[in-house]
Amino acid sequence: MEYSHRYHAYPTQQVVAELEHHIDIHRQGYNYTLYEYENVDADDIGSAYKHHSRLPDWKDEFPVFSDVNSKALQRTVTRFYHNLDGLSEQKQNGRKVGKLTWKSPREFQSITYSQSGFELKNTSGRRATLWLSKIGDIQIRYHREIPDEAAIKEVTVKKETTGDWFISFGLETDEADLPEKPDVDSLNADNSVGVDLGILNYIHTSDGTTVDWIDLEDEYECLCREQRKLSRKEHGSNNYEKQRREVAKVKRHIRQKVLDYQHKITTWLVREYDAVFVEDLDVKAMLEQSHNARNKQAAAWRQFITLLEYKGELYGTHVVQVEATGTTKECATCGVETAKPIWVREHSCPSCGFECDRDANAAMNVLQRGFSELGLGWPESTPVETALPTDTTRVSAKRVVETGSPITRTFGSG
Repeated sequence: MEYSHRYHAYPTQQVVAELEHHIDIHRQGYNYTLYEYENVDADDIGSAYKHHSRLPDWKDEFPVFSDVNSKALQRTVTRFYHNLDGLSEQKQNGRKVGKLTWKSPREFQSITYSQSGFELKNTSGRRATLWLSKIGDIQIRYHREIPDEAAIKEVTVKKETTGDWFISFGLETDEADLPEKPDVDSLNADNSVGVDLGILNYIHTSDGTTVDWIDLEDEYECLCREQRKLSRKEHGSNNYEKQRREVAKVKRHIRQKVLDYQHKITTWLVREYDAVFVEDLDVKAMLEQSHNARNKQAAAWRQFITLLEYKGELYGTHVVQVEATGTTKECATCGVETAKPIWVREHSCPSCGFECDRDANAAMNVLQRGFSELGLGWPESTPVETALPTDTTRVSAKRVVETGSPITRTFGSG
């Protein structure tokens, strides 16, 4: 299993100069890869592996490429081909795509060391040291330990638009070292949960817990103020650059606040239940709708689902995505579909008479579809009416932020 840990870095001014020099060389390497891809005989290129064999010629022709780590330079070439594959995939999915272009200094702000050329040292305290080949030592805030069973496969150094530096460790854990997931046959409505990603609530679970949206009103007001200040600065001036960093800091704060919130909710879900079922949402289509677009984007549903899946592996919990179409319209009891405008918050089935909260009905449908996805039938001894809770537990965003969990016990956001 592959995942990553990210840390704030504090390089000295001398190391910062080296990092920026190396990043610029890698940017030139990326652009030269694009040039050769478009102008060199296809027999000599066409894949990252083939293109790696051209790097010794690069160093003979342009000695500056000898200043950087060889494995890191190979990773930059691979990065170009990964981007190329991403464009091809989008084109196959019917999207209009352009072509890869040369990277300007502002567009290329990271480098990756793969397999070798790095060493993590002095990890006994809250600070650690990362050594990078041809660059030197970088201090990092070691706020969480890398698990003993995890192998560091790659290290990425990135300069954010705020001017801050971050280190990401690409980790790999052997499947045998991960907790074993519960037997599928042992799953039932008591140890499993369906999660509806809501509109009025952040999530609504099939057992009656609703978690409020995180309040970002103050942050967005602050962002608007800083953006207005930026619009009054002369583009390209020192004051413009200074204000641009202020805008970037506010945006980063919003992203971090949402991410921390998601960490706490997803960790609670995978610790509390043996199986978590969630809708496979078409996030792009949701954002294209006219109503509530900013809140949906702040919700970052795809990021939420990704976190849920990887934590399910880490904690030994089944996490299954199910078809989202119809979960709101379909009656959880009889399956009859009833159209519901966005403002209708109650489910009332005209066929069987079943009534409940709109999101509770959707969450129960998600739970039932999850069981079907795993090849399990809905237990006949557990009809929907008895599986649904008689009351709803409402959890405020403030409680999640302060305790790290919608339930009484607390835990961290990792």
